[in-house]
Amino acid sequence: MTETHIRGYDSEIERDRTTESAESTTDETESASERTTTCPECDGNLVTDTEHGETVCTDCGLVVEQDSVDRGPEWRAFDSSERDSKSRVGAPTTNMMHDKGLSTNIGWQDKDAYGKSLSSSQRQRMQRLRTWNERFRTRDSKDRNLKQALGEIDRMASALGLPDNVRETASVIYRRALSENLLPGRSIEGVATAALYAAARQAGNPRSLDEFTAVSRVDKMELTRTYRYVIRELKLEIQPADPESYVPRFVSRLDLSEETQRAARELLDSAKRSGITSGKSPVGLAASAVYAAALLSNEKVTQSEVSAVADISEVTIRNRYKELLDASEGLTA
Repeated sequence: MTETHIRGYDSEIERDRTTESAESTTDETESASERTTTCPECDGNLVTDTEHGETVCTDCGLVVEQDSVDRGPEWRAFDSSERDSKSRVGAPTTNMMHDKGLSTNIGWQDKDAYGKSLSSSQRQRMQRLRTWNERFRTRDSKDRNLKQALGEIDRMASALGLPDNVRETASVIYRRALSENLLPGRSIEGVATAALYAAARQAGNPRSLDEFTAVSRVDKMELTRTYRYVIRELKLEIQPADPESYVPRFVSRLDLSEETQRAARELLDSAKRSGITSGKSPVGLAASAVYAAALLSNEKVTQSEVSAVADISEVTIRNRYKELLDASEGLTA
């Protein structure tokens, strides 16, 4: 046998060995994959117990794998406060802060990591650090403007009892107004109030203009004018307020029953089908529906009490609740 034939024979043997090795590796991979998904004894499903580091069959209870690596935290927490204190990550970013919560915040307590009070020299040093930290956080006029406006939004939202999603939406609207240069010639408080009013209506949690005027630092005329300007320039799509969205709040403040709330919703629904809600104040319709539903449910509530809660006149309630009752009787008949 010549040298050329020997070399060819050796190369064929090497190829066969390589093919066999690849096939065996594939078989091992497939079998390993099978072991991780099905039980080798009963072909049942396997689940991983992260607390004990074991992989167990749900059917026969066979422990297929043990002492697996725990990739979770090395600490345990039994309530939310303990979890927050032990966690090493910060709060998520939020639009309700001018820097989105990414900057360092120095606490106001003059204590060290062990809870001991600082000395007088250390307190002075910490106060200087807080001062310079505040200056660095608001380095230009845009940041100062945004910080003031977002603080105003948070104050009004707290006074009106609006949830965090409304505050977040209002912050985004104000940021858009600031970036598109809509503030020149208008007050920061006016644009902030208009952004919060628009966000509340977008989120389906509206408040009346009178309620906003009571907690805002601008009057009602400036608020309405700024609101129309902001939604027109930003092209915000805001649907008319639904009277039913006011009903739960009015019922809760008057301490009425669930039956009254359900009856008020039915009155408003019948009024919508009759077409008498067009062009009328949603707050007045909601308050009138609550008063009429209370009468139908034999609950004692006066027009003055409903008027005080809804911040509308008693005349509006007297006119509207009769219309609602007539519309309901007309559909029933």
